[in-house]
Amino acid sequence: MAERQAEHSRVVVETPTARREEVHTEAVRYPERNGVSGTALAAIVVGVIALAAIIILFVMNQQNTANDTAQQQPPQTIVQQPAQQPPVIVQQPAPATQPAPVIINGAPSSSGGATTSSSAPSGPDDSTVQAAVDKKLSDDPSLSALGITVTVLNGKATLMGSVHSQAEKNQVERAVRSVKGVKSIDNQINVLNS
Repeated sequence: MAERQAEHSRVVVETPTARREEVHTEAVRYPERNGVSGTALAAIVVGVIALAAIIILFVMNQQNTANDTAQQQPPQTIVQQPAQQPPVIVQQPAPATQPAPVIINGAPSSSGGATTSSSAPSGPDDSTVQAAVDKKLSDDPSLSALGITVTVLNGKATLMGSVHSQAEKNQVERAVRSVKGVKSIDNQINVLNS
């Protein structure tokens, strides 16, 4: 219900011939204030509209992300090796019960494949050196764990593999160099940067 307030005022009017008193009454009606004011209502409406817009944008973004993910195909990796390069041979250290294989890349001799003792290099042959190098690396637990591959050809030991530090690389080279029959070393061990 509306609130009513009445104002009464008395006015005395004097004229030269008479004096009279007038009562003047004003009624003022104020509306009820039980609900929410217009400003608060407008603020609530603006907030609801902003929240709805944010939710709609979020849902649309999630759908776009899902569509983009579904449309992307996993990248294809194509590995091509040049025709001029020889294939890479990866050799694991031979078990202790088998002799290590020997890879010979030299040209065939002119004597029809038969070798004579005069053309053989002095000192131990490559298979003996290879076996000694493999035994040296497998007997040392810190070196055998590295998985380094060594190939011996004409007394030249080629070291291949990866290690974690320059110190490990040097340790492997020193161990191989100490084997009798190793004349030179081609150290191709990579040091991984960590």
